[in-house]
Amino acid sequence: MSGLNILVTGGAGFIGSSLCERLVIEGHNVLAYDSLFRGRKSNLSSLQAHADFQFMQGDVRDIDRLDEAIELLGGVDIVYHLAAVNGTKWFHEAAHSVIDVNINGTLRTLELAMAHDARYVLASSPEAFGEALQQPIQNGNDMTFTDPSIHQRHSYGASKYLDEIASQHAARDGLDVRIVRPFNAYGPRLLGDEYGQVVAMFFQAILSNESIKLHNGGKQTRSFTWIDDVVEGFVLAGLQDKSLQNESLTGCALNIGSTEEITIQQLQETIFSLISNDETWVGKLPKIESIDGYHGDAKRRLPDCSQAETLLGWKSKTSLEQGLSMMWSSLR
Repeated sequence: MSGLNILVTGGAGFIGSSLCERLVIEGHNVLAYDSLFRGRKSNLSSLQAHADFQFMQGDVRDIDRLDEAIELLGGVDIVYHLAAVNGTKWFHEAAHSVIDVNINGTLRTLELAMAHDARYVLASSPEAFGEALQQPIQNGNDMTFTDPSIHQRHSYGASKYLDEIASQHAARDGLDVRIVRPFNAYGPRLLGDEYGQVVAMFFQAILSNESIKLHNGGKQTRSFTWIDDVVEGFVLAGLQDKSLQNESLTGCALNIGSTEEITIQQLQETIFSLISNDETWVGKLPKIESIDGYHGDAKRRLPDCSQAETLLGWKSKTSLEQGLSMMWSSLR
């Protein structure tokens, strides 16, 4: 598919900006739509002068503003919906906003896609499985959420669960919907402040000579996926008309993630080893603090990506060591 009009909500964010770059390279007309709450226009600096790229600031819940974006784009063939309030601290501190933006933003963009008969790609999350008691995470596993009086972490995961319900409902009503669940994407644009994600937070602590905080001793595991591999998954999920088996992709929910499982403590040790072997680094490695983690933090997160491999031909290609080295080089 070439020369399509594509709307990317959350287009100035970490994943969204990289997706916009890739879609423009593929020859498509792209509009990045972002409130700039977490996204940054600087993430799109390489596209600012490109004839096939436009940016519009707007709230994903504002249907009138979204209509303006489609008018500016000249119609829409595909909606990539990545806009969401993410970041673990926000889940606890701003649960109402997380729920409001994530659910209502999805409902509005689904309505937009239906009005224009556009393909719709939802960026969901492994958090949609809640506590994820069954591993590896795969379709058919129970989606389990704990008592909300205990903590509000699942403001995000439950919102993604409902996003998937709304998307599957739209698929049954005839909309071409695909669901992508990226697993712990990381790369140079990942936010590393207190509202960011762990890989970037570790690197930021090193560069700022601040202590690294390991939640619960860093025993929880994750599967970190290099940004280019994640973007490849989104592109394949959105641009392929049918699966490799010539089956419809409508309603498919696809895990996009590395199956290289590692504890957070091992992540910290791997990063420290990388920095220690960098002859150009003259700073000191920070101290390690073990602190209590957030309530509801998943103890383990490992994806089953067999459907993505079977249906799309997608597989994570970048090892964690390779990705961390590339990220460190870009930050230095």
